[in-house]
Amino acid sequence: MEVVITSGAQESARLAADAVEQLLARKPDAVLGLATGSTPLPTYDELVRRHEAGQVSFARARGFTLDEYIGLPADHPQRYRNVIDRELVGRVDFASDAVTGPDGLAEDLQAAAEAYERAIAAAGGVDLQILGIGTNGHIAFNEPGSSLASRTRVQPLAPQTRTDNARFFEDDVEAVPRLCFTQGLGTIMEARHLVLIATGEGKAAAVQQLVEGPVSARWPATVMQHHPHATVLLDEAAASRLELADYYREAYAAKPEWQGI
Repeated sequence: MEVVITSGAQESARLAADAVEQLLARKPDAVLGLATGSTPLPTYDELVRRHEAGQVSFARARGFTLDEYIGLPADHPQRYRNVIDRELVGRVDFASDAVTGPDGLAEDLQAAAEAYERAIAAAGGVDLQILGIGTNGHIAFNEPGSSLASRTRVQPLAPQTRTDNARFFEDDVEAVPRLCFTQGLGTIMEARHLVLIATGEGKAAAVQQLVEGPVSARWPATVMQHHPHATVLLDEAAASRLELADYYREAYAAKPEWQGI
């Protein structure tokens, strides 16, 4: 796992966008894993800026979202399919059917979860997966206690997650769905490159566990310690509890530029 402590959200966004741009330059039909929430938004804005400048094209790329609320109406602004369309897909040149998300309105939820797994596999797997982390250590909606080998499934949301996400629902926690689809930890770990971004002091405890804690279902993101190509981009506040922060800074400063992230 490579830990990069940046000057802030904009530098993290630039580095994450660099990884996406470089991937698409060498593999224009790459498969991207797209996270929602507030953390990836600066990265998506940076990718849109580069697309508008002619630096990057998504015309041959495909995308899969990480998760989806179950039961939100198709036109609900917080339905994750609508969020990713609004924040990225509709602002660049993805083909009309190139980005897929779990069907939160499916009649047979188990069948929909299994179909989503098959769709990712049929696309050849995810080349680069963008991730955030929850205050309780979840990635996607894999809440504490999730199996480290879990696959796409229906997941009840933890009270902390619903409270954290209430800000997207006019601060009404009761409006936040109780169930979701999520890619499993085992599914996420099959992506060839994981890029996790965390900002703010509120994420510092989860980041400390992610980077320096034991691998445990109590903090699901810690499974990333077993990934062969995982990058963690942190601002100073999110990195504030790391015991080895000085080493991570030195290691990144000494890294050859040609390696990228």
